[in-house]
Amino acid sequence: MTETLLELSGLTKHFPVLGGLVFKRQVARVHAVDGIDLTVGAGETLGLVGESGCGKSTTGRLVARLLEPTAGTIRYQGRDITHASRRQLRPVRTDIQMIFQDPYSSLNPRQTVGKIIGGPMELNGIEPSGGLQRRVQELLETVGLNPEHYNRFPHEFSGGQRQRIGVARALALSPKLIVADEPVSALDVSIQAQVVNLLQQLQRDLGIAFLFIAHDLAVVRHFSQRVAVMYLGKIVEIGDRQAIYERPRHPYTHALLSAVPEVELPTDGERRERIRLAGDVPSPIDPPSGCRFRTRCWKAQDKCATEVPPLARIEGNTEGHLTACHFPEEPTVHGRDVVIDPALA
Repeated sequence: MTETLLELSGLTKHFPVLGGLVFKRQVARVHAVDGIDLTVGAGETLGLVGESGCGKSTTGRLVARLLEPTAGTIRYQGRDITHASRRQLRPVRTDIQMIFQDPYSSLNPRQTVGKIIGGPMELNGIEPSGGLQRRVQELLETVGLNPEHYNRFPHEFSGGQRQRIGVARALALSPKLIVADEPVSALDVSIQAQVVNLLQQLQRDLGIAFLFIAHDLAVVRHFSQRVAVMYLGKIVEIGDRQAIYERPRHPYTHALLSAVPEVELPTDGERRERIRLAGDVPSPIDPPSGCRFRTRCWKAQDKCATEVPPLARIEGNTEGHLTACHFPEEPTVHGRDVVIDPALA
């Protein structure tokens, strides 16, 4: 059984909304993350998917302790780090690193590549055998860059190369867990494959665990062993890759998968039709009662407005495949989605 590296229990993050011209006071709260439970095993990749604004990036920043949780617990290797001080987090910082979404804004334009990658080692008092410059050049080579570019500045590199620099910086402290926040969304499609393949190779070679945050389900399927689907601050479905992509049970997961372009033409003359969700995502300041997806769901009933569906295993699901829905979809056959247009329901 895989050792549990990271465990999130009831993790919550609410951002205050301030009002008033002179005396600022809290008038509302943004429910960015609202009580999620997740685990990541050692050497495992967990994909976290969902629409923009659902709380994926906030979850990643909470895991990396770049944000302070409102409630819930974060345990790393059994140790509670939810509200740990900077000094208490010091040994954990080397184990949990982050790759940011934008390779253009996440690198200091005034620092050389050598300073960017070597900075974490200097801050943590790490003196590599052979010297800092040699270690940085080894990391550059590991991520497929020329070691001779040690003294170059970020503006001299392309977007894909800059993201590789970000990966090298994350690897500098030999982490056990990397939070990858949309690491390829800002890159060209041809470059995306190179970066994802690089991360896969690093995982195989170094045994690093990943929390891989993305909205591109095709990329997540290629990279992740397990997948969690997030909607408006809550996890609505979680399971292994095969269960989520071939036997989804939550209507929102069905809708997401129906939007993934088909590469292979169907042999039986039938095409998978896209499920078009009615309406916009509700405001996280005032989320719907009960099931948060009910305002856009074609299966919603009165119960959905009054009771929050628990994230639990339902009949027909494999072990570890959890769904939060009162009226789950039937499992798909050979990966083909149920054809329903909620606008007509």
